[in-house]
Amino acid sequence: MVFRGTITDAANFDPSVDAETLYNAMKGIGSDKEAILDLITSRSNAQRQEIITAYKSSFGQDLIEDLKYELTGKFERLIVSLMRTPAYHDAKEIHDAIKGVGTNERCLIEVLASRNNRQIHEMVAAYKDAYGRDMEEDVIGDTSGHFKKMLVVLLQGTRDESGVVDIKLILYYVLHTVKDIGLYMCCIIMLCALCSLYQPPGSVVTHLHLVFEAYEAIAEMSIEDSIKHELSGDFERLMLAVVQCIRSVPMFFARRLYKSMKGLGTADNTLIRIMISRSEIDMLDIRECFRLRYEKSLYNMIKDDTSGDYKRTLLNLCGGDDDLAGEFFPEAAQIAYKMWELSAMTKVQLRPTVRPASNFDPAADAQALRKAMKGFGTDEDAIIDIVANRSNAQRQEIRKAFKSLLGRDLMKDLKSELSKNLERLIIGLMLTPAEFDAKMMRKAMEGAGTDEHALIEILATRSNEQIHAMNAAYQSAYKTSLEEAIQSDTSGHFCRILVSLVQGAREEGPADVERANTDAQVIYSCNADSDDMEMKFMSILCTRSFPHLRKVFQEFVRCSNKDIEQIIKKEMSGDVKNSFYAIVRSVKNQPSYFADRLYKAMKGLGTDDRALIRIMVSRSEVDLFNIRKEFKETYDSSLHEFIQVETMIVSLSLRLLALIVGLLRSLLICLSWLLPWLCLMALEVCV
Repeated sequence: MVFRGTITDAANFDPSVDAETLYNAMKGIGSDKEAILDLITSRSNAQRQEIITAYKSSFGQDLIEDLKYELTGKFERLIVSLMRTPAYHDAKEIHDAIKGVGTNERCLIEVLASRNNRQIHEMVAAYKDAYGRDMEEDVIGDTSGHFKKMLVVLLQGTRDESGVVDIKLILYYVLHTVKDIGLYMCCIIMLCALCSLYQPPGSVVTHLHLVFEAYEAIAEMSIEDSIKHELSGDFERLMLAVVQCIRSVPMFFARRLYKSMKGLGTADNTLIRIMISRSEIDMLDIRECFRLRYEKSLYNMIKDDTSGDYKRTLLNLCGGDDDLAGEFFPEAAQIAYKMWELSAMTKVQLRPTVRPASNFDPAADAQALRKAMKGFGTDEDAIIDIVANRSNAQRQEIRKAFKSLLGRDLMKDLKSELSKNLERLIIGLMLTPAEFDAKMMRKAMEGAGTDEHALIEILATRSNEQIHAMNAAYQSAYKTSLEEAIQSDTSGHFCRILVSLVQGAREEGPADVERANTDAQVIYSCNADSDDMEMKFMSILCTRSFPHLRKVFQEFVRCSNKDIEQIIKKEMSGDVKNSFYAIVRSVKNQPSYFADRLYKAMKGLGTDDRALIRIMVSRSEVDLFNIRKEFKETYDSSLHEFIQVETMIVSLSLRLLALIVGLLRSLLICLSWLLPWLCLMALEVCV
């Protein structure tokens, strides 16, 4: 097999010389941390074990104990962990995950789901040697239910690693799994625990890859979606990890690394564990998968998220910056090609969060809304409970009932009674989808400056029918065409892209394989130094159906060994880049695109309230449930919690501002009372 690690055996290796170098680096007051990290990260694990032996022979001291004494914090943890053998390192991680109060289930899942039979056996033996206990017994004593059973099965290290594919067995499991949900967990545990995890040299697919493909063809959903639908908690996370490792171990670790560093704070134990355990196995592939999925190199994310000697050590283990590279490694290109294929095969069931209310009575709702707004003050809770729990079609009936029963315009009443973001949100919900999109387009272009991201988001994600309805609503509300408004507010290639999209003339239907190959070649042959690239991209990305574009992007990987997203990011700039990038993301996974937009609307200081309202309103009856799932998977935090924290911070900020204003007002009043007295005192002093 081709070596895919970043740490290799050092040439002209002499363990005695290295032992002396480390001894001198730690001798006397202080220690030469740079010398320590440079030496240790440039030796393989086998060579480090020889250095430990040579150090003991030469100086009669334990190298690991000396390192613990001289170093501190995360840097010490990282360096000391590098000095352990892989088996003893894994054993310690498992031991730390289950010792004391509470259990680190995510560590158990990561380690046991990703190791092959040999690694499992060596880890179990190392655990017994280091702690004098049986790993299986300790895991059983600290876990429960199906989660425990699956961990025990994985701990046996008895997976079939022959690579032999039994088609009859595949069909048996698939048919029984889909036919009888009662057998679901039994079948999935048996399959994932007993069939091959790693591909033997020269093998293209494993037994389980074919099982998953057959399952998706029959069930019309991916195995991952089935697991999410049927399972929950730690067992769901474990089974998803097993499936992800079967699909691609490097991609599994790329996801784990991203989650360890995104957001506030860093999960250093996870970061250290993965960087050490994969540095001599598949770190090069993990780096490529990381860049493929997150549009940023692992090197740069570590660089931005860590500091000092700890950062330098991690960067040495990472081995290089893939943002400087232009092409995939061969294995990563295969993964990218497969990802587009899976995207095309998977039929995602879009799930809304707002559905029509049962026993709906528009007249009663109209009366209840009037009561909530009548008299002194407004019952905002009552308004929210009604509006947020009715479908858009039902809200339109309420508007009509309000007018016919009470002779009043509900929208005007709501505007007069509510304010700021709550008013924007409630009014947005009361508009039809077409009216709301038209209003959002108007808001994006009115006044000084243009919200290009809003224009891109709306036009890149709406169907032909939705765009036509939006055009009609815009013409009706603002007495001008949306196309004219776009042309007057934007320019250049960006304007042409938006005008192309606003026609609502995107082709519909399945992919044309022959034409997709031609389209991929057209994009590949573009001249990056001229307008030719933007025009050719526009002619394909703005007009072809989404199923067809999936095939185009897949074939682009084959003919160029590059990723379409990276080409857009590298060769284009500004709003043109953002437009094409949004289209590609929508084609690949639209709920994931919206999850990313929501995250960006709320992360950092301040909140982009318009973007937050726009997405929550427009997707609530389309795919907001799917967006929630993608948000949770990508950012390891629920959308509900994220919104709750973000809006609470805003509320507290406003309250603090009000308090400050109140204190300043009180201070000014006091000064106004004291000023005459102070003047008199000053006058007496002068006299």
